[in-house]
Amino acid sequence: MKLNVAVQMDPIERINIRGDSTFALMLEAQARGYPLSVYTPDTLSQRDGVVSALTKPVTVQDVEGDHVKSGATVRTDLTSFDVILLRQDPPFDMGYVSTTHLLDRVHPKTLVVNDPFHVRNAPEKIFVTEFPDLMPATLITRDKAEIEDFRAEHGDVVMKPLYGNGGAAVFKVAREDPNFGSLFDLFSTMSRDPWVTQRFLPRVVEGDKRIILIDGVAAGAVNRVPQPGDIRSNMVRGGAAKPTDLSPREQEICERIGPSLREKGLLFTGIDVIDGHLTEINVTSPTGLRAIQRLGGPNLAVPIWDAIAAKRS
Repeated sequence: MKLNVAVQMDPIERINIRGDSTFALMLEAQARGYPLSVYTPDTLSQRDGVVSALTKPVTVQDVEGDHVKSGATVRTDLTSFDVILLRQDPPFDMGYVSTTHLLDRVHPKTLVVNDPFHVRNAPEKIFVTEFPDLMPATLITRDKAEIEDFRAEHGDVVMKPLYGNGGAAVFKVAREDPNFGSLFDLFSTMSRDPWVTQRFLPRVVEGDKRIILIDGVAAGAVNRVPQPGDIRSNMVRGGAAKPTDLSPREQEICERIGPSLREKGLLFTGIDVIDGHLTEINVTSPTGLRAIQRLGGPNLAVPIWDAIAAKRS
């Protein structure tokens, strides 16, 4: 079956193809003969019940600096596509949430990956709390007294924005940290949202493992090791990608969460595990495909498209 595919993403001309999982998915779709179009979320419209966007057909090649050739832009009814990949980067804000409401109107007639309803209702740092026994001790609040009690109980903690991404504004706060008051004030003025406070896991220096699950089944992983003097292992923050295998504990985590991912239509997800503790379930725009392949692992875009094609057959 030849699938007509659209990708909702940030401007394709600006992506770094070396580490971009969306680009990996597009290369594999093109290799299968699937026509590809792209559009940016700001061009979405709904008029008299019809959801459309300004789309343009593209061809891609794995050449840095010359990775895309585009056709003319036209406004297109999104139900004319067989598959839409929901792949714009966070932040997970009301703009992002609004796009999921619009995509609800075309799914499942057009298969949206991941299911926009459950993307909206499963933010990475909240969805993960459905599995508290797999996590480090975690508090979600903006109440200062609650955070102080949590620090008194657990000592060193990590604080991060509830809807943040890419390691931005992630801080380690010591049990007796003179910067805590200023940090609390800073967070309070930046956003009205709660933030996440978690028990600090010292073995993060050995790596934060990104595990890719396809339709709820573990398919590959990469270990992201932070730079010296930093606790953030995100590759966009300088984390070094290292090959890895799954431990029995990590396999157990995947088997526990897999049924929930399948039930919610979260076909392509990436989880983060530090020292056997699940810290996030990434459902908006998971990354890691190119790093896994570059380190000698499989091209996971192949089984992802196999799973998508099976759902469209």
